[in-house]
Amino acid sequence: MTVRMPRTGRVRKFVPVSRARRGTRGAQPKVVALGGGHGLSASLTALRRITGDLTAVVTVADDGGSSGRLRDELGVLPPGDLRKALAALCGDDDWGQTWARVIQHRFTSEGELHEHAVGNLLIVALWEQLGDHVSALDLVGKLLGAHGRVLPMSAVPLELQALVRGHDADRPDELSTVRGQATVALTPGEVQSVHVVPEDPPAVPEAVAAVLDADWVVLGPGSWFSSVIPHLLVPELLEALQETKARRVLSLNLAPQPGETDGFSPQRHLEVLARHAPKLALDVVLADEAAVPDRESLTEAAQRLGGTVELAPVAALDGSPRHDPELLAAAYDRIFRMHGRIGPWR
Repeated sequence: MTVRMPRTGRVRKFVPVSRARRGTRGAQPKVVALGGGHGLSASLTALRRITGDLTAVVTVADDGGSSGRLRDELGVLPPGDLRKALAALCGDDDWGQTWARVIQHRFTSEGELHEHAVGNLLIVALWEQLGDHVSALDLVGKLLGAHGRVLPMSAVPLELQALVRGHDADRPDELSTVRGQATVALTPGEVQSVHVVPEDPPAVPEAVAAVLDADWVVLGPGSWFSSVIPHLLVPELLEALQETKARRVLSLNLAPQPGETDGFSPQRHLEVLARHAPKLALDVVLADEAAVPDRESLTEAAQRLGGTVELAPVAALDGSPRHDPELLAAAYDRIFRMHGRIGPWR
């Protein structure tokens, strides 16, 4: 595969780790990616190109759309972000892309099936059949030929609550509580902090084990308060993130999210993260070079968390605020190679 670098027009050859080392046991890093929604999908689409040992740990606070309806009606974990992660792990061959389209397909009707995603119904059906979240998701992954594993971060559905300043435009200094991930993601005003209900949710043991056993943990990109930070609000998962011997890379967004992080600088994202998890250290902060107007301030913010900054062109070449999978894969690959190892890849 070739990657055309922006601005210079130069073309260089990018050989993914998985292809270069295929057939060599223990040659690939164990990577765990945490997040939800489109941000996690972007990261997984890139990471599956460079390692065959990949686990996604996915937020379970979604309460909108098809996921919200299934959650309300059946009392299940919201399946939507789990479905998106599975789709992102599908291969680029006909089998993988066909199944990715199938599970992402939404029905259009005048009845109850309207806007339900096929993958959501499939996941929930297997949960009911097997009575086990992890076994069901593993089975869906096997059906799709997914290049990795998908796990929920908690065993119970969570409600996200945010403390917001100026949610009411007529009272710009007033603090109020906004409830629900879908509402928090689009809230007017300035989000001060978030927490989850229940406040001490149980982590999925397999997710904790994956973090502790990883070589690299990737956090972000994604909606900061509704997809990235919720992982730090599950005590057992936060403890694993703090204690793991894995190196930790934080992948920043390409632009602030309207409503949730309006006006946030890249360094502000790090400051918010540190407020929610003051003991969490980072090794690398990855950002698109064109999205960082003040490199010195970002470097200082990363250093306060124990990390260094890596700037790389990772944005889509069409100018939209989307990560390009191949450019993001190249950036992750370079970070994994250049920032050393805990030991031989296991």
